[in-house]
Amino acid sequence: MRILVLNGPNLGSLGRRQPETYGTTTLAEIIDACRAHATAQGATVDSLQSNHEGALIDRMEQLDYDALICNFGALSHTSYALHDALLTAGRPAVEVHISDIHAREPWRRVSV
Repeated sequence: MRILVLNGPNLGSLGRRQPETYGTTTLAEIIDACRAHATAQGATVDSLQSNHEGALIDRMEQLDYDALICNFGALSHTSYALHDALLTAGRPAVEVHISDIHAREPWRRVSV
């Protein structure tokens, strides 16, 4: 199984960005842990972090993966373009967040 992990805006700053909310683990450490777990299960992980919505969509459109794990950051709450790209890809997808979106600002509680 080939898993694509996509991370959106500001997630490249994990580890130093608001550690009281997002912790001190870097994105590189998270991706390394994902790869280690996937390898143990016989899967592979490819990843991309971008601050640009179009780059995330372009990567999804390559369709060279079997499943998708995505944390689109603030774009999760606003981007119908990412929503449509997920539907068009037709692959199983899981949305994840680092913080509890239901315990934060009201606008973060809804994902498109």
